[in-house]
Amino acid sequence: MITEIGIVAGEIWHYLDTRGEVLFSQLVKSIDRPKELALMSVGWLGREGHVIVRQDGGDFRVSLRR
Repeated sequence: MITEIGIVAGEIWHYLDTRGEVLFSQLVKSIDRPKELALMSVGWLGREGHVIVRQDGGDFRVSLRR
């Protein structure tokens, strides 16, 4: 499972690198991965200091830390 989380974290990083800040709900639809897996991967990226996550109403905005 840890390998899959890492792979999806890489997909998320590349997606954010090309698209910039996005809503988490849009990110999940775009990468076509289960929401739970995307949550774990964004958490991993956040823990490592690679992304910024901000609440936006009932959703979250995710962007790369530059």
